[in-house]
Amino acid sequence: MTPSPTDLPALRAALLAWFDRSGRALPWRVGPEGGRDPYRVWVSEVLLQQTQVARGRVYFERFMEAFPTVEALASAPIDAVLKAWEGCGYYARARNLHRAAGIIAQEGFPAHYAGWRALPGVGPYTAAAVASLSGGEARAVNDGNVRRVLARLGGERQPTERWVQARADELLDPARPGAWNEAVMDLGATVCTPKNPKCPECPVSASCAALASGDPAAFPAPKVRAEVREVRAVALLLGDTQAAVLERREGTLLGGLMGLPTQLLAPDELPAAALERLAARLGARVTGELGTVTHTMTHRRVTLSVYGGEGGPPRTPVAAEALSRLDHKALALWERREGSLFAERKS
Repeated sequence: MTPSPTDLPALRAALLAWFDRSGRALPWRVGPEGGRDPYRVWVSEVLLQQTQVARGRVYFERFMEAFPTVEALASAPIDAVLKAWEGCGYYARARNLHRAAGIIAQEGFPAHYAGWRALPGVGPYTAAAVASLSGGEARAVNDGNVRRVLARLGGERQPTERWVQARADELLDPARPGAWNEAVMDLGATVCTPKNPKCPECPVSASCAALASGDPAAFPAPKVRAEVREVRAVALLLGDTQAAVLERREGTLLGGLMGLPTQLLAPDELPAAALERLAARLGARVTGELGTVTHTMTHRRVTLSVYGGEGGPPRTPVAAEALSRLDHKALALWERREGSLFAERKS
C-alpha cells in the first residue's frame, strides 16, 4: 500500500514536523539543512555502513581529529589512515576514502549524485545521502532503516531492493530531500525499530499498513542470512604487546593492516602441523600456547590458536601500527597470561 497523492502531503508534513522536533543531534550534521559539510557527511556515511551510530560517533570524532579536512586526509600516508580507522573493520572503506580524498583534493567536491557515484568506494546509497544532505539534490536513500520503515508503511513482508527504492523515490519530499532522508533514517533508528516498535510515538502510524495488520514487528520478514564459514588458523607472537613481529595482511577484509604472523589450517589439519610450517617460515621456535580467540567478520568466523615463540625477524612497535580486532584479541592473551604470572609470583 502506498499513500495516495492526496495523503502524501500530510504524511510528509507529519514526519518532517516530528524530525524538526526530535531529530538526533549528530556530530556530522553540521551546516544548514541541505547544505551540510560534504566532507563530514561523506566520512560519516562510509563509517556507518557497517557500524552502529553509538560506536560510530566515537570513531567519527577520532577520525575527524586526525584528518579535519579532505586535504589532510588526501596528504596522509595510508598507514596513518588505517591506524585512525582501527577498530572500525572493513578496511577497504578506509583505503577507498583515502583514494577518493586524493581526487577531491585535486578536483573539488562533486556537485551532484553522478560525481559522488564516480568516486572509489561510493555506492548508490552513499552518493544519494551525500548529494541530498550536502547539496540539496532530490535523491532518496535506501538503507536498513529506510527498508524497514517503508516495508511497514506499505505492508510489504519481503521488499526487494527495487521495491524499496521505488517507494523511497515516491515518498521523497522534493522541497526538503535532505531532511526527509534524515527523518526516515531517524524514525527507523529510534521509533520504528526491528523489535518492539514504538508505534504510539510514531508520527505516521495512521498511514502504517503493518500497524493496521496488528503485528507491525512481522514486517519485513527476516532476511535469509548467508551461512557462516568456519576458518581455522594459528598465529605466533614473537615479542610482546609493546614490540612484536608483524606482517602486512592481504585480502579485501584486512588488506593493508599489520598483524601477527598467521598460517591457515588445511581441512582436517591439526594446529601443530600448521604451526610447524609457520615457525619454519619465520625461523622461530615455539615456546608454548597462549590460548584461542574467535572473531566473526562478514560471513566468516575465525578461530585463531595463538602461540608464543622466540627468534624470528626483527620486532616492530605495536602501538604505531593499525591492527585488526582479531590481532588485538590475540595480544590480549599475552597480557592475561602475564597478569596471571605476576599474581602467582606476588602470592
